[in-house]
Parts: sequence; C-alpha cells; structure tokens
Amino acid sequence: AGEGSAPVPGDGAGPPAPERVLFPPTFSVSEIKNKQRRHFMFLRWKQQQRKEKLALKKKRKKEREALGDKAPPKAVPKTIENQRVYDETTVDPNDEEVAFDEATDEFAPYFNRQTVPKILITTSDRPRGRTVRFCEQLATVIPNSHVFYRRGLALKRIIPQCIARDFTDLIVINEDRKIPNGLVLSHLPDGPTAHFRMSSVRLRKEIKRKGKEPTEHVPEVILNNFTTRLGHSIGRMFAALFPHDPQFVGRQVATFHNQRDYIFFRFHRYIFKSEKKVGIQELGPRFTLKLRSLQKGTFDSKFGEYEWIHKRREMDTSRRKFHL
Repeated sequence: AGEGSAPVPGDGAGPPAPERVLFPPTFSVSEIKNKQRRHFMFLRWKQQQRKEKLALKKKRKKEREALGDKAPPKAVPKTIENQRVYDETTVDPNDEEVAFDEATDEFAPYFNRQTVPKILITTSDRPRGRTVRFCEQLATVIPNSHVFYRRGLALKRIIPQCIARDFTDLIVINEDRKIPNGLVLSHLPDGPTAHFRMSSVRLRKEIKRKGKEPTEHVPEVILNNFTTRLGHSIGRMFAALFPHDPQFVGRQVATFHNQRDYIFFRFHRYIFKSEKKVGIQELGPRFTLKLRSLQKGTFDSKFGEYEWIHKRREMDTSRRKFHL
C-alpha cells in the first residue's frame, strides 16, 4: 500500500471493520440445515428486529415531541379483549330488572348484611401434601374459614352438616396427580354451585419477592370485568366469601380479575412509599380459574339443574366471544 493509503483489512495493519448483518429479502432461517447455526442466526435476526423496532419507537417519540399539542392522538392497539363480540346479556348498572333480581337472589341476605360469611374448605379424598398446604393458605386469605378433611364422606352428606352448623359456603379443592386442578364452590343453603377448572397454582414459597405472612385483617375485595349476567352471578359468589366490611388498616386486597373468561386470583398488600407513590407486595397463593358449569341449588351431579355448562365445540367457535 502506498503512503497515506487506508490499511487493507486482514493485512495486519488493524482490526477488520465489523460487518453489519444483512439478511436478503427472501431469507428464511428454517432453510438452514445445521441446528446450532440455525439457532444462532435466529437469535441475530430477533436482535436486529428489536433494534429496528426500538429505533422506530424513538423516531416517533421525537416527532410527537416536536409537534407538541398538534401531535395526532395515539392509536389504540387492537387486542382480543377490545374486539370482543357484543353479548346481549351484558349488565347495565341502571337496569331495573337486574336490580330486582339482585335484591331477591340467593346472595341478597349477604349484601343486605343479614348474614356473616362462614366458609368450610375441604378436599377430595386422600389429598396429598401440596393440596393440603394450598387449603391451609387459602384459609388465611378468606376470613372465618375452616379446613376439614373429607375422610371418605360424600358431598351430599357433608352439605346438610354444613347447613346445620351455619356455614354459608362450601369450597372443595379437587386434585389430580398430586396437583390441585379443580374447585367446587357451593353457596348454602340454597345454592347455586359453580364448578371451576383450576390451573397455575402457586404456593407462597414459590412466589418471588413475596411479602410477609398475611395478617388477620379482613381484606378488600376487587372484582374486575364481570360484565354479563353470568359473570355478575359469579362475581357475587366470590364477593359473598368475604365479610362485607373490609379493614383498610390491614392494607390487604384480594383480586378476582376476569380476562378472556379466565379468572386470575391474586392476594396483595399495599405499601405506601410516600404520599404519592404506592407499591404492592404479593402475599400468595395465586391461581387461575375457568368456569365449567353453574348449577342451581346445592351440589347434585345426577339430578341437578344446570343454569350454564361450558360446551367447547359449540361455544368456542370464536376467539373474541366471551361469556363472563
């Protein structure tokens, strides 16, 4: 090379310039035969996609800051939730018929403060350790709840005993292969009875950054997104498990959040960092419920009258159709 000329890469004059990853328009990672090479190239492609997305986001932010008040409104992203198919049973808060039904249904004595919740929590026959621990932790979340073990008794024999001892609700935790997989909630003495599929159960020791053990204060209850007549009934069932007057000094809150007909349960404690900042600390346990059926009256698997049954082939025809 002549004097003053640039060094040639690879001739020892300096390190070679880093090559920019350029993929051809028709490039497909799946065409690469070598598994390790295919995985490596896929990671590089994902990294490039993230960089381009971040650069576009920063560019749009600068443009909006430059326009100031003249900036166009942000576009609302399309989600399955906000594209939900309209349900004719959606509850109107000002509907007189709904108000009359609520004033005369099975939960009216609770909402009129005539009864105090008293819950019996039991399990399927011969429960394993994980299910037992889950029931014990659930009893610390729901005030005035008592854990008893089945000992081979049928539910039809347990329910009359619960009514005689002034229990207002019966919760049965079912398990399969040592894992809790079902929940039956029966409101006493006249029903209704709901059967849920349970999944994603996490005990307290399995939750990261969990708080200290919950106190005996009555928690606040939050019910999110129970909009239809069926969802309204399920929400009232959950509300009737907790005493009507929460003790806000305990800073504890139990949340039943319905999203796409999956009911997510979380138990948190508020942490007031300052007058303006509030944090939350999960206490556990946590689980997810999916409604399978709603039955009139107390539990009766043979002759019970069902208000609603989930039929997968008939009801799950659209991803944007929800029932709660």
